[in-house]
This record gives sequence, structure tokens and C-alpha cells, in this order.
Amino acid sequence: MSDIFDKCATDQGYFGRFRAAKDRFFTLPVIDDLPGPHMNFQGQDNIMWSVNNYIGLAHDADIKAAAMEATEKWSVCSPMGSRMMSGSTSEHLALEKSLADYAQKEDSFLFNFGYMGVVGTVTALTGPDDTLIVDKLAHACIVDAAFSAKGGNGGKTTVRFFRHNDMADLESVLKSVNKDRKGGVMILTEGVYGMTGDLANLKGITALARQYDARVFIDDAHGIGVIGDKGRGTADHQGVQKEIDIYFGTFAKSFASIGGYSATSTQVRDWIAYNARTQVFAKALPMPYVKSLQVALQKVMDGDHLRARMWERSNQLKDGLRDLGYHIGTGDSPICAVFTPVGDNLEDVAMGMLSYLRKNNIFCTGVVWPVIPPGLVMFRMIPTAAHSEEDVARTVEVFKNMRDDLKIQFPLGDSELGKINRIYRD
Repeated sequence: MSDIFDKCATDQGYFGRFRAAKDRFFTLPVIDDLPGPHMNFQGQDNIMWSVNNYIGLAHDADIKAAAMEATEKWSVCSPMGSRMMSGSTSEHLALEKSLADYAQKEDSFLFNFGYMGVVGTVTALTGPDDTLIVDKLAHACIVDAAFSAKGGNGGKTTVRFFRHNDMADLESVLKSVNKDRKGGVMILTEGVYGMTGDLANLKGITALARQYDARVFIDDAHGIGVIGDKGRGTADHQGVQKEIDIYFGTFAKSFASIGGYSATSTQVRDWIAYNARTQVFAKALPMPYVKSLQVALQKVMDGDHLRARMWERSNQLKDGLRDLGYHIGTGDSPICAVFTPVGDNLEDVAMGMLSYLRKNNIFCTGVVWPVIPPGLVMFRMIPTAAHSEEDVARTVEVFKNMRDDLKIQFPLGDSELGKINRIYRD
């Protein structure tokens, strides 16, 4: 016999080596400052490239004032209870109406967390005869939602995957599903892929969905507030907002808050509100968030000048690193994905590079296999409207020194370029 806790004494599991070593440098770093372009890490001021504060609203005085006023009036407890019982207020309904109008949908429903909103929406709508078709690079919340979906009588929703942004493969899966189809079909995709920075081919996805009688769900966490008219997101940017059946937006990125919402038809919204277990059985979103989000939404809609500054910093960073020989991902979002070769000694070399950057006060996220192909490390960087030209210049300087001091070999070889191109389907 064994104890269910036995595994906890090993170095197995996610990031097991770092957990066993009680690491706080690469994983679970302690960063106490307010989110912004400069944050304190291990007693040093770092230029921060890992915070999704896209248009710089994290320090906005009006949003802060709305939150403080709501806290003074309602405290953090209000409303008490779930939306189904005693947690619905006119303020929640007003925010949902504004978000629906923003997404150009009939209605919307609030969730306390983006992750649980995706899970709740998808699982509420799907049953044992239905099929979910998921992009292989989709965020963990989408994957977890798909595998959590089930219906009555102990059945499980069928889950199929298609190669990232590969419309030929998606069509092949749709044809296969339709051969002996019993229930409904929904395609699940991100709008902007948060790690690689590329955009879903929503024109292709929505066209195939209509051709094969499927619905489309988009999680646009990194698109809302960032691209599209008034920051409406990836679908608006590609001209297919009306073709998206469920548009899911989150507040944890450009809105600099917490929570999310599903925007769709009134009929579908009501079904979600009554059947999404992740919200039916959860306390309603507290009033300080609801009231501050009302202000943040207006700021996002009026934020073209902030988005312009964000793009300026993004282009400066990408151009500066590209001029040094670094390979920058081809995504059409502000996200800067920097690819660097690591050879066969993946973990040690990748950790060495990340250590170099952090010890030189550049804080960014390093990504390796299995998220990206072996032989590469990707530094994922989020330029924001809050960053300065000096922040960019200093970061480029450190990357230059790292290239020279660690003798990083450029340009990338055909094998490495091929791996990157397969990520983006170029």
C-alpha cells in the first residue's frame, strides 16, 4: 500500500526539480510591488516584461478611486451569496450590458475568474453526444474545460484536436466528426496565443464552422483591449466578430483586474448563467471589482493613444533584438517572443540565460520544451504602454551583452527555423 501524499516527497510533478529545491528564483518568485514596468525582485529594481498590463491601466487613478469608493460603500463582502441566490445586483447587470454592447453581442455573463469562466461556459453547454475541437496550442483553461465536459448518465464529451492554426487539419477533423455525428460541435480557440503572440486564423475557423455546422468559442484574454476597434479584440480585428458564437473576455490583462465574461445571445447567456457550475456555486464578483471594471471598460474603449504607445514600445523592442540577431516570433500581436538556440543541453543552457537576464535586472519569462520544440528557449516579453524608451534600450543592451558573454550562435540553422515555423504554421 502507498499513501496518496507519497509523491509530495519526490521531485516529480510540474516543475518538480524546482519545488524539491525550494526554488524562488525561476519559479514562484516573490515580487511585492504594484504591477508596472519596474518591479522589485530580490532587492533589486528590475525592468518587468512578464506583467500583462498591456495599456498601462494598473496604476490608473480613476480606476483606483472607483475601487476605493466601492470598498468604502460596500466593503469587500458585498454582494454575499451566489448570483443564483442573493448575489445579483443592478450594478452586475449594468456591467454585463455594457460588456455585451462592447463585444457586439446580445448579452453577457460575469465570472469571478477567467480560468473558471472558460471551464464553466464550455462545460455548461456540452453533453455526452457533443464534440469539442480544440487548437493544440490552446491555453490550459480551454484544454481543462474540454476534458471536464460531460453530460448525463456518466457520459463524456468527445474531444478532438487540430494542429495549431492549420485549417486543412481542422477541416479534416470536422469531416471526420460529421461522418457519424450525433450531437453538436464547437471549435475552441484563443484569439491571441499568449505565449507565442500569434493570432488565431478566425476567418478560416469561422468559415469552416459555418460550412460544417459547428459553433465557435474564442478565449480572447490577450486580444481584448489590445487590438481591434476600441480594443474589441482579435475577432473584430479580423472582421468576424459577428461570426463568433461565444466571445470570452478576461479582465486580468488589459483591464488590470480579475474576472471574465462570456458574451453571446441572450438565450445562450441565460443557459450559461443557470448551468455554469463554476459560478452557480460561487460567490458573486465583489462590488469593488464591478464598479472599478465599469470605469476600466470606458478607459479601454477610449484607449487608442495607450494602444499606440504600446505598439511603439513593442516595435522598438522587437526591432532592437532582431538587429542583434535574435529570432523574433512572427505573431501580429504586441507580444515579443524571442527564440534562442540551446542545443542538446536544454535545461542548463536555458536556465543560464534566464539567470543572466534576471541578475542583470531584466525580468522576463523563459519557455522551453514541451511548450516549444526541443533545442530552443523562448523568452516571452510583454511590452506595455507603461514602458519607456529607456526601458527598451537597457533591455536590448543586456540582451547584447548576454549574446556576447554566453557566445550565443546566430543565425539559427534550418532545423531550428523549421521548428519555429511549425509553431506558427508559416
